[in-house]
This record gives sequence, structure tokens and C-alpha cells, in this order.
Amino acid sequence: MNTITLNLKSIINLADEQFYELCLANPDVKFERNAKGEVIILAPTGGETGIYNAGLNAQFWIWNDRLKLGKVFDSSTCFKLSNQADAARQFHQTRFNYRFRSNCYWSSV
Repeated sequence: MNTITLNLKSIINLADEQFYELCLANPDVKFERNAKGEVIILAPTGGETGIYNAGLNAQFWIWNDRLKLGKVFDSSTCFKLSNQADAARQFHQTRFNYRFRSNCYWSSV
């Protein structure tokens, strides 16, 4: 997957709310922000990867539905996580308090 990383620190230090507004203003673009504050623009998923990801997410959802461990989200779900967050983190129902905010989940973990 091709990505573009923008280091905007010399121009602006985006606060969380500004980054959120950037995402809302550009709904067709997938943005991420790393621990260094860089904005990453992600390329859309291709067909084969999309098929693979859909199958993987289905298996994960079925597993979780059976065990009732928490919530399952797809890879496009917007989260605000602490800088120490793992890329693949499992949120247990008892530890994950979220609020839905215009297509973005803001986590308190």
C-alpha cells in the first residue's frame, strides 16, 4: 500500500480537534496521524486486499460474537488512541469506553 506522510510541524501543530475537522472535511481521504504528529494519507484498498480483509473481519466478528469479548470494528473506523496504543489492540467490553462522534470513535483507553 502506498502512503504519503506529511510533516506539517513547520506550518501548524494540529490539535486533535483540527485533525478531526480535517478528516470530516475530506471524507473520501483516509488519514492517520502517528505519534510524531505526522499526517499520513493512505491509498484505498485494492480488490484482492478488500476481499481478504472482509473475510478476516468476518472471522473475527464470528469469534467475538461467540465469546462476547467486546466490539469489532473494520479497518476504516476512526479511533483516537493514546500514543502508546498497539496497532492491533483488542478492546474488552469492560475496558473500552467510547463515544460515537460523527463517524469517529474516541477511545478513553
